[in-house]
Amino acid sequence: MEWAISQVDPKKMIQTGSFRINPDGSQSVREVPLARSEGNLLDLMESVCERMQDYGEHIDSSTNRKSYIRIKSRSGEAMDLSEATLDSRVTASLKFACETVVEHHEDEIIEFFSHETDNVKDKLCSKRTDLCDHALKMPHDEL
Repeated sequence: MEWAISQVDPKKMIQTGSFRINPDGSQSVREVPLARSEGNLLDLMESVCERMQDYGEHIDSSTNRKSYIRIKSRSGEAMDLSEATLDSRVTASLKFACETVVEHHEDEIIEFFSHETDNVKDKLCSKRTDLCDHALKMPHDEL
């Protein structure tokens, strides 16, 4: 999601707040950057799990630990796929896991990504949701 947020023009703004007119004739409207607006983040979350098809499984030969690595570059350049296992069952499983996390933790995801916070993935994964104890040691590109 950070990558998708970074692709939005930082100059684009969106008005949020109440569009009702107050008794004094003013409105409670404010402008916020579109990239981190709740509406934009909700749109991004709708498609983030679709991008799980861009990942393959990697099994560390020394520890037998599974991880997921990007198999399709965002820029179109060739990638080394020698250590990746490309399997539709893995992709389907990864997509299902993503959808489950997004469904159960939508509010937390919006909360963290709406503010420019350092280490969003670490805070979300370990401190707020307890989804993964080893999160601080592993990269999470899509988040």
